[in-house]
Order: sequence, then C-alpha cells, then structure tokens
Amino acid sequence: MKEKILTEKKNGMTALILIILSYIIAIVACIFGDSMSDTLIGGVLIAACGIWISFGWILLLGLKVLKPQEALVLTLFGKYVGTIKGDGFYWVNPFCTAVNPAAATKLRQSSDVGSSNSSVSVTADNSTVAVSTQNTDKHISLKIMTLNNNIQKINDCLGNPIHIGIAVIWRVVDTAKAVFDVDNYKEYLSLQCDTALRNIVRLYPYDVAENIDTTGDGVADEGSLRGSSDIVAKRIRDEIQTKVENAGIEIIEARITYLAYAPEIAASMLQRQQASAVVDARKLIVDGAVGMVEMALEELNRKNVVQLDDERKAAMVSNLLVVLCGNHDAQPVVNSGSLY
Repeated sequence: MKEKILTEKKNGMTALILIILSYIIAIVACIFGDSMSDTLIGGVLIAACGIWISFGWILLLGLKVLKPQEALVLTLFGKYVGTIKGDGFYWVNPFCTAVNPAAATKLRQSSDVGSSNSSVSVTADNSTVAVSTQNTDKHISLKIMTLNNNIQKINDCLGNPIHIGIAVIWRVVDTAKAVFDVDNYKEYLSLQCDTALRNIVRLYPYDVAENIDTTGDGVADEGSLRGSSDIVAKRIRDEIQTKVENAGIEIIEARITYLAYAPEIAASMLQRQQASAVVDARKLIVDGAVGMVEMALEELNRKNVVQLDDERKAAMVSNLLVVLCGNHDAQPVVNSGSLY
C-alpha cells in the first residue's frame, strides 16, 4: 500500500464558517417562507430549509483537528482515500472514516505511560499489551517513541541463560503501510523486537570467551554482550529494521537496558569471574616478581657485592619469590652462620 498525502484539505475554518452562515440563512429563509406559507414558493422554501436544518449538521462530521506530529488515515466506504498530516484544522468528506487498528493497543512505551482506560491485560512472549476499551483515538502519532519490552530470558552462544532487556526508539514514517499492511503495527513491532533480540543474543557469549566467532567471518574474536554492547545494539537495531520495514516503521536506535546472568547460574558465574580475576592478578604478581629477582641478581653481580654460586643463587631466588609473591608480610630469619 502506497501512502497518499492529502495536501488540499486544510480548509476547516472556511468550511465551518460556511456551514454556520448557511444555517443562519436557512433560519432566515424559513421565517421568510413562513410569511408566504399560502404560496407554493413559501411551502417549498420551508421544506428545503427544514431539510437543511435537519441534515446539514452531517457536514460538521468532516471537520478534523490535528496536533503537531499527528496523522489521520481516511477511508471512504472501505477504500483508502489518503492521509492528512501536520497540525491544522481540516475538512474532509464527512462520510470518510479514520482508521487505526492499533488505537486501543497500549504497549510499555513512552506515549502510553499513564493510560487509565486499559481494562484487559494480555502477556504474550514476555511482552505486555493492554487493550483499552474507552476513548480510543484514531490519530496516528508520528512522534519519536520508546518501546521498552519486558526482560527476556535467553541462552547465549555458550548455552548460559541470561536476562536481557532493550529499549527501542522508533516512529511511524508510512501511515498507509502501518495501517493496512499489518494487522496491528504496535503488537507487530513488539513481537519483532523480541524475536530480533533473541536472534542476536544467541550469537554472543555473556563475557569474552575463546574460539567464539560472533561476526560470522570464520575468525574467532573477542565480541561479547558485556564488552561489545554498542555493536550488539547496532545489530539488534538493524535486525529489527529489516523486520518492520513492511509496517512503515523506522527504528532510530536500540539500546541494552538490562543485562545479567539468570539467578540459577549467577552465583556460579560470580565465582568463576572471581577465580579468573585472582588468576590474572597472580600472573601479574609473578611476572613482576621474576623481573625484580632478575634485576637484583644482575645488580649484585655488576657491583660485585657478593659472589654467589648456583646453589646460593637458587636459595636467594626462592626467598625473594616467597617474599614478593606471598599474601602476608615477610618474617625474615637472620642467619649468622654459613649456608653449609
């Protein structure tokens, strides 16, 4: 469905003035015809004015008021007529009907916060949808909105269950596609966000892992959900955009708002992270201690402070490593005699 913008309908004030003037003229003519009720002209004038006064109000139904960044999709007896956009006072065919299948659908998004008329709550695929039964507005918002679906539980590429949530910034750019090409563009967007999130997250590990290819080029890389959040968010955004293109929706940005291990493995993964941190710290300490021992032996030998054979060097290296790598302060032992 191709969108058709109605640009020549911004004449609501003119139409309103003409309708009011016609009613005034009809009332005056009715009074004038009553004075000529004995004649045929007077009877016809009274009948015509009565018909207009009875049914002329129908033209008022064609008056439409639009706020900034709003649109109305109009149909006439089931046929798509066009879309009016932009703020202003419009007059259209009074028999045209505004169509918005998603008017009663309230998602967890910026434009739906604070709705007080929702009466039915439906949860499907971890996405909350509320259906409002009162005050459904047929206007389609063209503003930039934020969709924040419920947090999902997904397995990463290593099979570890994680909890993740995203915020998607979006807007409607083609009202005809949004209304006619999908059944409900808000529910469609919510479902596609959940699907795209699941498709992308399963390609990444939570943290950096060895021999994992996250880009699909056959080469292992260091991509992860925790360390490559910007790249992951961009891939999620592109994935959603390809899904909702046929619904006339533009995805401006997608961001990860929540990321954590699932409770059943959170404690084990915390111990794993702590162990990894301890190993890395110990490795750094040992590398530094070996360098310091090497430097000490070189300085002793260069300045000819003492002559050490291999056995004494080994004993000195052992003592220095114990002192430098130990978790507690060293307690020196003074040896007043020989090593032998």
